[in-house]
Amino acid sequence: YSLFLGFVIVRLHHYLRKLTGCRLAVGASKLHAKKLQEECLLLKEKEEKVSQETKTLKEEILQLSEQLKKLKLKSEEKEKQLRSAEANVLALQKQSQDLLLEYDRLLEDNQALQTQMLSFKM
Repeated sequence: YSLFLGFVIVRLHHYLRKLTGCRLAVGASKLHAKKLQEECLLLKEKEEKVSQETKTLKEEILQLSEQLKKLKLKSEEKEKQLRSAEANVLALQKQSQDLLLEYDRLLEDNQALQTQMLSFKM
């Protein structure tokens, strides 16, 4: 009977050690799981921040693209106005040259007529 009792005590001691080892392993696993959950939460928060940043940057890119289009249109409009103004300047320069030539011709005609008039008076 004592042999049987000794055997039961040895087995009980063995299983208690195993149980203690399992409890330690479970405790360590729980700590590890808790750390992993905290890390997961941190990563989710970072992901949300990055997602929000990405959204903000996309909106900013969209706004800048629209501004760029508007500025390109303004630039093209100004270039058209500049070309038109340059064409007007050239036209006015040609008109001015033609008027100067006409003025010179009229001065010469006037001079010739005055000379003729003076010659008739004498």
